[in-house]
Amino acid sequence: MAKKNLFKKEKYEERLLNEINSLLRTSIKDARLQRVSVTKVELSPDFGYATISWDTFDSHTRGDAKVAIESASGKIRSELAKVLEVRHVPSLSFIYDNQFEEEKKIMDLLKSEIKGD
Repeated sequence: MAKKNLFKKEKYEERLLNEINSLLRTSIKDARLQRVSVTKVELSPDFGYATISWDTFDSHTRGDAKVAIESASGKIRSELAKVLEVRHVPSLSFIYDNQFEEEKKIMDLLKSEIKGD
């Protein structure tokens, strides 16, 4: 039974990720969110809370995007309630995902090491 619940959780996380990305493109009309993309969703075991990791394609606009996504979180949650057709939509918490910046730093270091030899 634990495997079934894990599978259900993973599917729900994937659905949340896809729906939030779709909402950012269609329903949320804030220009600061044009280049924001959700990269990961993690649900609490009781499905009551969701941590949403996001990134922006332009690191210079990260601050503006953070303010915009936090102010739009209520709208995102209410829009999710309309499309998900579930009894309870989890509370949303947005965090910046710096994975791609870290990957770029590592690649730059590797390139400099290769050139240095």
